[in-house]
Amino acid sequence: MRERLVVLGCGFVGREVARRASASSVIGTVRGGERADSWASAWPARLDRRVVPTLTHDIVRSLVTPDSCVLVAFPPDGRTDRDIAPALAGGRIVYISTTGVYGSARGRVDETTEVDPTEPRASLRLDAERSYRDQGATVLRVAGIYGPWRGLHRRLLTGDFRIPGKGTNVVSRIHVADLAKVVLAVFEASDVLRGGTFVLADDSPVPQIEAIVWLCRRLAIPVPAEAPIDEVAPTLRHDRAVDNTRVKQALSLSLDFPSYREGFEACLSAEGINRRD
Repeated sequence: MRERLVVLGCGFVGREVARRASASSVIGTVRGGERADSWASAWPARLDRRVVPTLTHDIVRSLVTPDSCVLVAFPPDGRTDRDIAPALAGGRIVYISTTGVYGSARGRVDETTEVDPTEPRASLRLDAERSYRDQGATVLRVAGIYGPWRGLHRRLLTGDFRIPGKGTNVVSRIHVADLAKVVLAVFEASDVLRGGTFVLADDSPVPQIEAIVWLCRRLAIPVPAEAPIDEVAPTLRHDRAVDNTRVKQALSLSLDFPSYREGFEACLSAEGINRRD
């Protein structure tokens, strides 16, 4: 990849991309405070961490060279993205968005599915997408991200989960390592992806109950109780099967964790969890 990788918003996803990158210079930004301090031990040793209170056009311009690869991976606030996007001109940019922009869409979702800008958070995301796409960014609309120490398995282990309704709604997810793999592949790809928008999830969207029961058996814990669908978090009410065909074809790649089974097995192994029924 190019000589410099700049990760704006170096959290769960950004750290994984930085860890896997082959660039000779890797810079990651994070906002100050206790959270930044608590992440310090998890940062790749080769990463130059820049703690900033707020990203501005001038700060970003000082970090990004014309041959940089830039990953933007922080949530939108309605201001920062419009301010800093012009400072990325000339770089190869990937913006991490979310399938949440599709609102209440149900069933199969792909790049042709209409977005729903009426929900405030979706509107902010769509505005941010436009800011970066205007600079040639590749936008990845990503399904639920999980990985070691983060995801459904952790909530089941802590007892902090109830089955939404009957658990029949279909959920799409992506392992953080596969997301990082796709991001780096976009950086390496030709400019044919420049300005494009892709949805990203694993190969096997399934009803929530399938993954829940599988994990509970794997962890030797009881299946949790059900909760009315309107009492769970909005992100757990979706019923969407995200189709990743276009991005995989564009990049000529396959995923390392094509379903929740491979992905959660990798999580449990990384966390040293070996329980079985």
